[in-house]
Amino acid sequence: MAQITTVPASAHAAQNTRTDEALFLVSFIFVLLIALAAQMLFLEWRTWLPGAEGEKSLIKGVRSGVYTFMSHLN
Repeated sequence: MAQITTVPASAHAAQNTRTDEALFLVSFIFVLLIALAAQMLFLEWRTWLPGAEGEKSLIKGVRSGVYTFMSHLN
């Protein structure tokens, strides 16, 4: 007979946290590369990302855009 195993709730939460962090990192790098390319071409990239319109800093604008993107995933 097959043995049924369960994953403890804390291990499941830890896995979700790592997944969320990995998704944030990949998204951040992707959006940062787009923002850097647009910045070099003197394009107004902040209007492309919801949440980044009011930010003055490149990193804060990218972070706001990624947080907005991730909030739509839930």
